[in-house]
Amino acid sequence: MARYRGQAPGRARPDQPRPRPERPPRPDRPGQADAGKAARPFTLKTFDGKTVNLADHKGKTVVLEWLNFECPFVKHHYEKAGTMTSLANKYKDKGVVWFAINSTNHTKPADNHAFAAKHKLPYPLLDDRSGKVGRAYGARTTPHMFVIAPNGQIAYDGAIDNSPLGKTPAGQAKVNYVDKVLADLVAGRDVSVRKTRSYGCSVKYAK
Repeated sequence: MARYRGQAPGRARPDQPRPRPERPPRPDRPGQADAGKAARPFTLKTFDGKTVNLADHKGKTVVLEWLNFECPFVKHHYEKAGTMTSLANKYKDKGVVWFAINSTNHTKPADNHAFAAKHKLPYPLLDDRSGKVGRAYGARTTPHMFVIAPNGQIAYDGAIDNSPLGKTPAGQAKVNYVDKVLADLVAGRDVSVRKTRSYGCSVKYAK
């Protein structure tokens, strides 16, 4: 079973992981985000063998979601909150393309198929078990979100929201950062938040 980001080695029994969220994500100070950085080109296959090339979606807003269906943080968003699928459906008719990417090296194609079918994913699940694309983007956790603007530049890098495992910090309202970014891009506004600290399980890259 995977070890989780921020968890001391050996603390949890392998059959009973105890996820511990990192500090809640916070927007970085203005000027510290990678605004204007060009998105890395990539070509990946889905787990049913279809080829996806980022270049084919030039001129569109693209969301990249790193996931690991074994991770409790990802499970929360899919099994309890429905965060990713509902947000993708909200923007699918507004020119937004969504890709889920699995860079977890030990997962099997059949298990990825089962996950996609169980949750009726309205977007492709891409096979990056080599870790090449995840490392190129600097994906650190699952989930870790990137939004690419129509001009091909990274508009957002960070957490999906400020509510790890559904626990919003006391005194704060829940904020879905990706929703805010997509709303800004669709409306033609300047993006109001560029970067936050992602939370979740560390990406289990191939060694």
